[in-house]
Amino acid sequence: MARRLFISAIVAVTAVSTLSACGGEATTPSGDAKTKITFWDDNGGPARTPVWEHIIAEFEKANPTVDVQYVGIPIAQAQQKYDTAIAGGGLPDVGGVSTAMLGNMVARKALDAVDDRIAGGGLNGKLNEQVVNTVKATVPDGKTYMVPLSTNMGVFWYRTDWLKEAGLEPPQTWDAFFSTVEKLTDKDQNRNGFTIRGAAGSIAQMLEVVYGQSGITEIFDAAGKSTVNDPKNVAALERLVKLYKAHTPTADVTNDYPKMVAQFDGGSIGIMQHNLGSYNDHVNTLGADKVAALPVPRPAEGAGRVVLSNPVAGIGVFSSGKNKDLAFKFAEFAASKEMDSYWADKTGVLPANTEVNGEAWIGERQHISAAVEVLNDPATKIVQMPYYLPEFNAITKTDAEPVFQKVLLGEAPASQLLDQIANALTEAQAGWKQRNGG
Repeated sequence: MARRLFISAIVAVTAVSTLSACGGEATTPSGDAKTKITFWDDNGGPARTPVWEHIIAEFEKANPTVDVQYVGIPIAQAQQKYDTAIAGGGLPDVGGVSTAMLGNMVARKALDAVDDRIAGGGLNGKLNEQVVNTVKATVPDGKTYMVPLSTNMGVFWYRTDWLKEAGLEPPQTWDAFFSTVEKLTDKDQNRNGFTIRGAAGSIAQMLEVVYGQSGITEIFDAAGKSTVNDPKNVAALERLVKLYKAHTPTADVTNDYPKMVAQFDGGSIGIMQHNLGSYNDHVNTLGADKVAALPVPRPAEGAGRVVLSNPVAGIGVFSSGKNKDLAFKFAEFAASKEMDSYWADKTGVLPANTEVNGEAWIGERQHISAAVEVLNDPATKIVQMPYYLPEFNAITKTDAEPVFQKVLLGEAPASQLLDQIANALTEAQAGWKQRNGG
């Protein structure tokens, strides 16, 4: 597709703005006028660009008078490109957005709410309620400022062959989980039941274990105080920390994602916590018959699972666009059953459109089908993480990760870490509400 354009990380923003002017006309080979809309892909590259090219081609086939101009932006540059275009003009008609950037965009009035359009169109009643709630939770007015396509989910990858050797079933509750970790540990054979991510990216995984055990379902209580340091969460973290060294590698305190994967795929770990995105790493190394995904365990037998929200990927309709009806039509098409199924299948994520749940490819992939079942279970409770807070990354990464390492090493109590995170989140939430009239 010669007219398709991929923008590399070094292309100037001014060039992007020039190339992506909203609206316009093109012509068909017969000379008839075609309506042009511009679509920015916020994760352009070899993996995602071909997927969007297929979706665009199918949309244009169904709408022969429309010309969709594709602009691929590397994910590391997407936020900057959008920020620059919001400030200086040149936004597209429609573009890929995630909940991680949604709050900033809405505060700057860059996106249109699409609640009424969804309710009056083909997606009405077909989008997963949990996913939609995550989108709404990122903005002050609780509206839907993008058409959701997909999300991810935290899971626990486990060695099916190890469990089989030990005569164990995949643990469904946290009590069973900790018991299984202990039984899989055999230091003489260099086998550790679990691995705790102690370095970069550790806090999100720690909070998933903590809230999953405690069963607390809100990150803030009614008064706006963070629940992170609730006594139930403190007890849950203390239980996790007790696994360190006894049932995990000593190196866990400085292990990031690549090191965790190297240990798990290298054959010295029984269970590893991550998300659906690491499937190919494990299968390519261990084989599909030796690894499977376990959803976040239940707080107790028969109780609903409590999982942390993951960022949602979707498509936003920009307020400055000249062809908003057509822009939404494209977003709606991308989120339709056939296209959302194609998107989720090719990118390894969970589809937002519930009509995709019955597709054959989902049933053929254990990790996806397990996650879809949890996501669509009415008993599942999702703790909506405040990704919209500008301070969120600093609070949960820069500030908290070194303290978590001290907790693992026994140099600080679990309560100190959770108090620090809770106090910072409470303060940030209060500031956010004040700024947004909450």
